[in-house]
Amino acid sequence: MAMGIVVQARMGSSRLPGKVLADLAGAPVIGRVIERLRRVRGNPTLVVATSSLPGDDPLAEVVSQMPGVGLWRGSESDVLKRYADAARQFDLDPVIRVTGDCPLLEPMVIERTLDAFGDGAFDYADNLVPRTYPHGFDVQVVSRHALEIADKEATEAADREHVLPFVNRQPQRFAATHVVSEIEPCPELRLTLDYPEDLLLIRGIYERLYPANPAFGLRDILDLRKTEPALFEVNAARRQF
Repeated sequence: MAMGIVVQARMGSSRLPGKVLADLAGAPVIGRVIERLRRVRGNPTLVVATSSLPGDDPLAEVVSQMPGVGLWRGSESDVLKRYADAARQFDLDPVIRVTGDCPLLEPMVIERTLDAFGDGAFDYADNLVPRTYPHGFDVQVVSRHALEIADKEATEAADREHVLPFVNRQPQRFAATHVVSEIEPCPELRLTLDYPEDLLLIRGIYERLYPANPAFGLRDILDLRKTEPALFEVNAARRQF
């Protein structure tokens, strides 16, 4: 088995259709996500998991042309099964869950969550409790064993759709650990891609930081917010707390 990152992605967003193929500094958003994931220490297996619906064919076609990136297609609504099937197909353990609408996610954040997860001490790790990272930096790591149990036992629709609630709400059964930011906490910062305003902000960040440093990280983004605070107000109405 190999450590793997499974990227959940689809074309059918109701708020911003086709967002994962939107142009971002000359490449589709999903391409920028993969570009950043390639820098994660340990050379994890990379898999994009999308649905088998015809509407996701354009995404599948783009992914199929990415060297070294696996593609898995499954149920649109039963995302837990989609993840479990992808883990079986590519023989992954542990499985790192990220989403395709996070093109600013920093590899180091994944690495810190993996380090906390360790080697057999935990079934689950995330950086969500308490939230100290921005929205758009979410990382979850789950053991293959726990993922298989969830796929077998979870029956609630929300558990099937959101993949890991079945695991993370049972810490007495699945040993869990959580990571907090090592730099300035910024849970109010919205760096995920759900709305047109989010795309404006993310494009603005890429325009300013990517040309000089394609591997820019959260510290660079926070420094940019200090020098150009108005840029970060573009999606202020969409903030989550």
